[in-house]
Amino acid sequence: MSVLCTICARANSKGLKNKNIKLLKGEPLISITIKQALKSKIFDQIVVSTDSNRIKSIAQNSGAISLSLRNKKLSSDNAPKIDVIRDVCLESEKFFDKKFEYIIDLDVTSPLRKILDIKKSFDYFLESKSDNLLTICDARKNPYFNMVQIKDGIVKRVINSNKKYNSRQQAPKVYEMNASIYIWKRNILFSNNSFFRKKTYLYKMPFERSIDIDTETDWKLVNLFYKK
Repeated sequence: MSVLCTICARANSKGLKNKNIKLLKGEPLISITIKQALKSKIFDQIVVSTDSNRIKSIAQNSGAISLSLRNKKLSSDNAPKIDVIRDVCLESEKFFDKKFEYIIDLDVTSPLRKILDIKKSFDYFLESKSDNLLTICDARKNPYFNMVQIKDGIVKRVINSNKKYNSRQQAPKVYEMNASIYIWKRNILFSNNSFFRKKTYLYKMPFERSIDIDTETDWKLVNLFYKK
């Protein structure tokens, strides 16, 4: 069994400047994810995809491998992450002269995951014989009850239902994708652009390990939980 860990970290993040290398308790954010991957001991190779020589250097010093810099097309704001993961997978297979059976992507901006989350989600993925797996947490808002959109100038619930829900507890259970861990069989990664397939499975994590850093507020929350 061969398992590749991909870690994607471009330089020009928009919501929070240089978030991939911001210091969390004195350590670059990307280094935390690399060390989690190393300590899980389930990966044959850990490869970082970046468009930045600075990030590349930090990644290599932290114990990962970083190959050629990511091209501009895959470094744009509109580049789908799945395309970046495919690219680093192909680059890695060419470099190591082997095909990987499984690809696990760890998001740099989700540093609160535990090593146990990586190991248990992969165990569950293998046991369930799923095509791919996403990590989730309980949603704090529900599109059937207290999430709205403006459509044609009219405020509406995101999901309109014939059934009236008077409380969040009555509404159908929904989850947030917490952007922490993604797992694929190799053939599935390259066969479809969707994250969702007939045999997509979910691994649930608690909210306190599910904060994805996009804003300054997220950063403050992560610092608060990380200290604990």
